[in-house]
Amino acid sequence: MNAFTIKDIENLSGIKAHTIRIWEQRYSFLKAQRTETNIRYYDSKQLGAILNIALLNKYGFKISRINKMSEEEIREKILLLTQGQAYEDRIVYDLISKMTDIDLIGFEQVLDEYILQKGIEKTILQIIFPFLERIGILWQTNHINPAQEHFVTNIIRQKLIVGIDKVKSNIESHKSVLLFLPSGEHHELGLLFVHYLLKSRGVQALYIGADIPFKDVETVAKLKQPNYIYTHLTSVSNSFNLSKFISVFCEKLPGYTMVVSGLITQSFKAKTPENIFLKQTLSEVMDFVHTI
Repeated sequence: MNAFTIKDIENLSGIKAHTIRIWEQRYSFLKAQRTETNIRYYDSKQLGAILNIALLNKYGFKISRINKMSEEEIREKILLLTQGQAYEDRIVYDLISKMTDIDLIGFEQVLDEYILQKGIEKTILQIIFPFLERIGILWQTNHINPAQEHFVTNIIRQKLIVGIDKVKSNIESHKSVLLFLPSGEHHELGLLFVHYLLKSRGVQALYIGADIPFKDVETVAKLKQPNYIYTHLTSVSNSFNLSKFISVFCEKLPGYTMVVSGLITQSFKAKTPENIFLKQTLSEVMDFVHTI
């Protein structure tokens, strides 16, 4: 059984913990369970219920009305959310529920149906990234079962690789970008997406993979002379120091330009050298790719 804290529920649903506690007091649709030490927790069934309730509430249904609905009626109302942002949110919440239940077949079917409708790039932007943003905090705090993380990562990775392999570009660029993840970083999804974006815009992407020692990056860079060196930092080891990483880069590869994106950049406040660019949001990454 999965056990989620109220903070996990807040991150996944977008509903503040304070509001969740009020709902528990006033309505019957959500009741936290308690450990032997009286700590509140929720199981995967309760998570699924609050995701559905949060979705209906976001799109116009009052909580007092939802409280009177049966589970079947709630499901019927959810299925009627087929337009725009409401539909995208519905798909993201469906993926979260299937992840917590370790429903591999269902998870992949949801992604495949959206890819068939919208294409891989829109699926990544509208579904996969919002999904990863929701569950990313769980990965950082180890509040997610490793089996859940592995199956989610592998399925999304497969979709990205297929997208990269199939994408064609009508744009011809003479620029090249070397893509890698440093030692200790194994989360490839963000970097694979950048690979897809670059290739779709005619940029030569030199992808050398995850957990790469810096000496290997240095060797390839000096051999291929890329215009940019790009890395994406999600959750490297606790010993990783971004300031030191930047210093080593500037020492070993002077004259090269490095772009760094990912969750770790968002908490970095120090000033960077002129040849180092931090991209802290998806929109900043997209802007960078479009300007190459």
